[in-house]
Amino acid sequence: MPDPAVWFPAVRAGTGADVFTKRLATGLRQRGIRTEIRWLPLRAEYAPWSVRVPKPPEWATVVHVNSWLHPRFLPAHLPVVATLHHSVHHPDLEPYKGRLRGLYHQLWIRSVERRTLRRSDVVVAVSRFVADTARRTLFDRPMKVIYNGVDTERFRPSTQRLPHKPFRLLYVGSWISRKGVDLLAPIMRELGDGFELCYTGGPAAQRDRRDMPPNMRDIGRLQGDDAVVAAMQDADAFLFPSRSEGHPLVVIEAMACGVPAIATRGSSLVEVVEDGLNGTLCRRDDVTAFAEAARNTACDIDTYEQLRSHARTLVCSRFSVDAMIADYVKCYVTCTTGTTYQKKLPKRP
Repeated sequence: MPDPAVWFPAVRAGTGADVFTKRLATGLRQRGIRTEIRWLPLRAEYAPWSVRVPKPPEWATVVHVNSWLHPRFLPAHLPVVATLHHSVHHPDLEPYKGRLRGLYHQLWIRSVERRTLRRSDVVVAVSRFVADTARRTLFDRPMKVIYNGVDTERFRPSTQRLPHKPFRLLYVGSWISRKGVDLLAPIMRELGDGFELCYTGGPAAQRDRRDMPPNMRDIGRLQGDDAVVAAMQDADAFLFPSRSEGHPLVVIEAMACGVPAIATRGSSLVEVVEDGLNGTLCRRDDVTAFAEAARNTACDIDTYEQLRSHARTLVCSRFSVDAMIADYVKCYVTCTTGTTYQKKLPKRP
């Protein structure tokens, strides 16, 4: 059976979906599968009629798109795999959108996604939470869950060491209320001198900095994977009080570095953090619970080392980039031939 050949028409939006497309295409090429990305300007998302429809290469056997891509750009003669990256239609997100963004999602993106999902031969969601949200709010159809994979060779623990004193927590993410950043200062104020938090605030956090306790340190926006890996390898635990996550990639990256997570019990976070095994889940917005979880993580070195080991083991077994790519190749072959792909993919060089 010949390998599939994948064409990615994609809007360059400057988001995590762009990173996903580039990483997947690179991984497929490293495994001998022909791919090409055709980047479309951002206006293709909100004014698709203003962008010329590109012609797929003759060698392509399957098209892979983001569910937000307008169906205008889907070739009629090729099978389509669509990936759902977000849970933006979940009602819990409404308070954090703003009126204009909420209307954009409701009146435009929802319609685009429904049409693209109906046209697609295979639909993939990046978490069970995203799949369940899409079935309730967009279109009830079979969906395969494939988690976005982490490069476990790059994201790996530092050499074995004892926790820092004070115990070092890390927050990596956008400085927005949906991520629960307003909870970070109260949590750190309750924890006091025995703990410190390094956070990626930058200019977005300037207004909130005056109300922060002295055990919080802004490390700015991290540029590139190397900076993210270095910050994670230097952390003792990952503090992530996010109120909703479609796919918690940053948590998986931290766990790949052997950093146990302290996160909110809800959304897709419960699919990654196993309470008491590789981290701790806390009730949403419960400052006291998050502070207590941090203390419990820091107080027993043997338990802490077990959390670190289990975090790394889980990512390697369930969330590796190799597993992600193998699952996508199966989808490509299934939608083009209707058969199961048996060939074992070679490892990356």
